[in-house]
Amino acid sequence: MASCLFCAAPLRHTFVDLGMSPLCESFLAADQVNQMEAFYPLHAQVCERCFLVQVQEYVRPEAIFTEYAYFSSYSDSWLAHAKAYVAMITARVGLTAASKVVELGSNDGYLLQYFVASGIPVLGVEPARNVAQTAIARGVPTITKLFGRETARELVATGTRADLVCGSNVLAQVPDVNDFVGGIKILLAPGGVVTIEFPHLMRLMAENQFDTIYHEHFSYFSFLTAERIFAAHGLTLFDVEELPTHGGSLRIYARHVQDAGKPISERARKLRDRELAAGLERLETYVSFTEQVHETKRRLVEFLIGARRRGKRIAGYGAPGKGNTLLNYCGIRTDFLEYTVDRNPYKHGKFLPGTHIPIFPPERIQETRPDYVLILPWNLKDEIMEQLAYIRTWGAQFVVPIPDVKVYA
Repeated sequence: MASCLFCAAPLRHTFVDLGMSPLCESFLAADQVNQMEAFYPLHAQVCERCFLVQVQEYVRPEAIFTEYAYFSSYSDSWLAHAKAYVAMITARVGLTAASKVVELGSNDGYLLQYFVASGIPVLGVEPARNVAQTAIARGVPTITKLFGRETARELVATGTRADLVCGSNVLAQVPDVNDFVGGIKILLAPGGVVTIEFPHLMRLMAENQFDTIYHEHFSYFSFLTAERIFAAHGLTLFDVEELPTHGGSLRIYARHVQDAGKPISERARKLRDRELAAGLERLETYVSFTEQVHETKRRLVEFLIGARRRGKRIAGYGAPGKGNTLLNYCGIRTDFLEYTVDRNPYKHGKFLPGTHIPIFPPERIQETRPDYVLILPWNLKDEIMEQLAYIRTWGAQFVVPIPDVKVYA
């Protein structure tokens, strides 16, 4: 029996079982589509002791993250989010040219570039070599490593202590959460601040965002569980912000336990109370999630069958990890979705894992004029619908699959 990634209790309870699925970022080249493809169980479980929702590790993280297809800079709204964060945190923490910022999972330098532009020293820690090279090329100092205690000790030994440790959508991707948070404790300077953003489990459950579950995301956090994990490593969560990103995220603020100068905020206390009221410390709250997921699958497949029977053509927009979970779980292949498009040139000419749906540049939509565009990165639907507003000139409509199937004219 598997054990909890945090507290090592036996995992006995299913959160949701999404069947067998390939790694969501394992895009295929044309000469690979007829080769055998690896599928792994996508079975999320919940710990009865600490309530961490988690997926077992079936593949070593090096196999997932050494070469990675996700580049943060291809989303305009995400860049705007990063720029606003840098301005806010610089003022709040009082960062200067004498400070040091370390971002964990720094991707292509999308965020640290704004600190660099302000003259604040930075270091990115990014395990994917291809993505790290892009960051270095844009002037963002980056080391290619998986972060944990060992990397933190190496940095401290070379004189690096962080006044700000930050990370966006990286905590979920850590297979050893104790090693990762323990590393933050080592790296953080006395008086320093940690900010970590991650999708909020309470929102995932309330809005049926099951497609954010995939093998690259090992853990799914409530504020209560995150608080428990950070406390186990000598770090106190003293504030939290609720963000609209990724369908609803949290930005937690942490400090050393001994740092009494940063009292716990009213926002943190109120969110704890709301999560308790929502039942996030009761097992029965989690085990009822499966039926919500089944119903969304039924509705999406019914819509697609109806549209195809009426002779309608359907294209996709985006090739995100969440889209691959959705398509594989629902059994949606080229009989429903002719192709998808993506702004990231790295994905052009490749095929989605499992479903083998081809990926083209966005111009393909103008060329083929589909009747519907299925928006796979639904968290960016407003940005995408603005980019593709021209499809309305031939009467096409947008389809958003989560939290429920909605059609926008």
